[in-house]
Amino acid sequence: MTSTKDQTNILSSVSPSPSPYKRVMLKMSGEVLMGEKDFGLDSSTVERVSYDIKEAIDLGIEVCVVVGAGNIFRGVSGAADGMDRTTADYMGMLGIVMNALALQNALENMGVNTRVQSAIRMDSICEPYIRRKAIRHMAKGRVVIFAAGTGNPYFTTDTAAALRASEMNCDVIMKGTKVDGVYDCDPKVNPDANRYDKVSYIDVLTKDLRIMDATAISLARENDIPIVVFSVMEKGNFAKVACSQGHYTIVTNT
Repeated sequence: MTSTKDQTNILSSVSPSPSPYKRVMLKMSGEVLMGEKDFGLDSSTVERVSYDIKEAIDLGIEVCVVVGAGNIFRGVSGAADGMDRTTADYMGMLGIVMNALALQNALENMGVNTRVQSAIRMDSICEPYIRRKAIRHMAKGRVVIFAAGTGNPYFTTDTAAALRASEMNCDVIMKGTKVDGVYDCDPKVNPDANRYDKVSYIDVLTKDLRIMDATAISLARENDIPIVVFSVMEKGNFAKVACSQGHYTIVTNT
């Protein structure tokens, strides 16, 4: 659990320099939320990620979030073997809703106003996705968590993040991963891997750098939304990178 002292240290680690981004889409995999577990949710990790989001909100940044469901779907992956792809994808969407509600609960425990909007209607637990309503929520300083992907099978949460970022007129997509940027090869396998400070959308596709799927990259490119890849595992790093500090890779048209 992150203490009040830890939170103060995080806030003091970010300089008062304003962020170049007013509205940010944070994309995380579900695996981030399981911490050291094999699957499921790790409460301390969910809380720590929520503190990071709160820190960005306190800096005046408008934040929306898309999270995956790998942490939950991994637990039922055996049952999904041989399953119809459409059915399996819908199971994944339900897992995303579970993660979104967990993140919402942690944020609201910290006093952050939050809304979950689902691409699949679940009116008793969250709002349906309505673009204009989501924009109003963000303008009022609320964190909007987009759940259930695009609501369609065969589309990843990467594509959902690029789609919602386009619809919300976000200035950037911040892709939170377990590494501090984009490398020319897997740094966990090759310690001599080189990290890019900046890379183009075209290079991401032609070099198969696998930051996000091709549909998401193409959508971000068409709408000229930069993608910033950073380590979400480092405490306080979200707000730092949002203020152009620390280590990260930026993907742009140039």
